[in-house]
Amino acid sequence: MSNKTIVITRPSGQARQLSEALQASLLKSGFTSESAPKIISLPLLTIAPRGDDVLVGQIKIALKTADLAIFVSPNAIECTMRLLEQSWQGFSDQPLPIGVMGGSSMSALKNHGIGIEGNPTEVILPQNNAQWDSEGLWAELQKLGWDWSTKKVIIFKGEGGRDWLADTLKNAGVQVEAFSVYARVPLDLNSPAWNAIHEMDFAQSLWLLTSSEAVRYLGQAKLPLDLATAICPHHNITDTAEQIGFGEVFTCEPGDEALIAASQAWLAI
Repeated sequence: MSNKTIVITRPSGQARQLSEALQASLLKSGFTSESAPKIISLPLLTIAPRGDDVLVGQIKIALKTADLAIFVSPNAIECTMRLLEQSWQGFSDQPLPIGVMGGSSMSALKNHGIGIEGNPTEVILPQNNAQWDSEGLWAELQKLGWDWSTKKVIIFKGEGGRDWLADTLKNAGVQVEAFSVYARVPLDLNSPAWNAIHEMDFAQSLWLLTSSEAVRYLGQAKLPLDLATAICPHHNITDTAEQIGFGEVFTCEPGDEALIAASQAWLAI
């Protein structure tokens, strides 16, 4: 039995998808159930969707006059569509274009039939997955050649989080309206979910970190992270992981495939 452990720190539903994909990849590459590393799910944050009629009414009114809607994450898509309970193209006379920052969000849209309609909704995504972030989306949006001072943009997000894109749009003269459609609830430090973490060998552990906010919260747990290794799909997350004391931190490209490939490379060391 391998004494190595891989810790997935995403919210439970997303962690399950990554865990299953990672396990399948390990078996395909020659690992057995005996030789494979242990995979632990530690949901550092839980996504708590907001739901109230006032918010729904505000969103529907805003969408009628918007020129573009931006979803900052797959969670923003899921929580918004759960709130609205209506097809996306029903909110305006013309299909309202959507901006997203990564492939996971593109997949979430397709799961709701968005972008694959008969008259498909335009979905704007940074073409290079190394730029799947706010800066990459803004670079892509600038290619539209719009007069931003005449535009209204709706942003769907979680409470808190980065405001870089909203601030950049406002500086370009855009009328921006942001809606927080979910909150992130930290994992209680006394939760049984930590038990497996306290029992593992930190020197043989690999942490997959996909949220700067979750990493900052992890820093409060007072764990021997200086012995552990982390893989992060964005330089901002890497910086945060280094700040809370991880011994080794590597940056990979965004997306689950890159996380899995980086995990396989760590296991080969």
